Amino acid sequence: MAALMYNVSRGFVIFGEHSLLFRGHNQILVNTRRYVRALRRRPVAVLYPDGERETFIKSKETVDKMNQKMFKQKGKNLSDSDNKYRKEKVSERADNKKWSGPRVSECADESPRIMDRLGGLRYEKAPAGDNRLAKVSSVARSRSFREKEGKVLLEGRRLICDALSAGASPQTLFFSTVERLQELPLDKLQQVKLIKVKYEDMKTWSDLVTPQGVIAIFSKPDASRLAFPKDIRHQSVPLFLICDNVRDAGNLGTILRCAAAAGCDRVLLTKGCVDAWEPKVLRAAMGAHFRLPVFPNLDWDDISKHLPKDVIVHIADNCSSFTKDPVSAPVSGQIQNVTLDKSSESDSDEDSDDELSLPCVKPQVYHESWAQKSTALVIGGETCELSLEALGLAEETEGRRIFVPMAPGAESLNSAMAASILLFEGRRQLLKVSDKTRRRARSKML
Repeated sequence: MAALMYNVSRGFVIFGEHSLLFRGHNQILVNTRRYVRALRRRPVAVLYPDGERETFIKSKETVDKMNQKMFKQKGKNLSDSDNKYRKEKVSERADNKKWSGPRVSECADESPRIMDRLGGLRYEKAPAGDNRLAKVSSVARSRSFREKEGKVLLEGRRLICDALSAGASPQTLFFSTVERLQELPLDKLQQVKLIKVKYEDMKTWSDLVTPQGVIAIFSKPDASRLAFPKDIRHQSVPLFLICDNVRDAGNLGTILRCAAAAGCDRVLLTKGCVDAWEPKVLRAAMGAHFRLPVFPNLDWDDISKHLPKDVIVHIADNCSSFTKDPVSAPVSGQIQNVTLDKSSESDSDEDSDDELSLPCVKPQVYHESWAQKSTALVIGGETCELSLEALGLAEETEGRRIFVPMAPGAESLNSAMAASILLFEGRRQLLKVSDKTRRRARSKML
């Protein structure tokens, strides 16, 4: 852009942002940017030759006067409006403090449509850097924390639904998408703290390779207070399972699953067993904790209290071949029924007849009749010895050492496999006895 202007006494030339002012023979450099900006401004008013005035921009004083006039007409003023806004904020904060249910949602994607889909439930969106899921997941996997705080971690839709159906008390639930939350019974989540987290965070702290997108923290369930499915309980038989020193989490979970499928009345765990609420045990059990009563961490005195008075206690034996001599046949848990000499080398001169013998429990093949009334079966761990209390209880109740014959060369059966075979055989025998009793009763009536 260039312009050339001439005058008698001076000349003015504009080149871009700078201008040259000629005054006689002298040249003066002038910055004209401010003049260009001034030309771009909108006029406040325009005065026409006939005296007419047209206003384009209203002054601040005029705007304030118009606002005051408008508020006076409505019976309000600007200060009253500010006071009302402050009062509404204070009351809203008070309501949030009194709210005992789910926290108000902080996520921007919670529309009325989503609220309707969730039955009116509100959830909270975990902000960036929130470590609540990490803290809860790591602590809930500790056995000492579960026993101290009374909380357990359940992961997956099926396990959480089974727990809710049995009447377990949920506290906090983490989910990745609204669709995952909809798969749960929403009517039982009214008082639960719902937190939406990223799937990447859930994958980081989950034990599964492909998490299902739902993790819940429950109060540690009490078997005596849970409501188990009635259809399953009606099909149960008077068969009791005692786990003695089962320390492998996968084996214990599989044993609990078999016990639920075989219709056992209840499962009793001694103090030497792995915790029944370990995440690996829960996954292997596939919801068996909420299908039949499971009583963990029991002493042998407590175990006797959970059994009927006329019960017969048998021991599962993992020996590979049948031996008629009860003294030489090995017992499950690597205990053999042999005699132990109490005398030591220094006491060799004393009477060697004082001996302490293990309880004598006779062996019996699993397909022979051994479950004719209330029956308890003791399953031992693969690497741990059976308790002397288990052997003594079997001897007192005239129980047997039940074993499954195997091909020569096989060392032993897995404890979970042996339990499944013996439990289903015990169920078959008990149902057979029950059918005979019913037929006799019908024949007498006829």
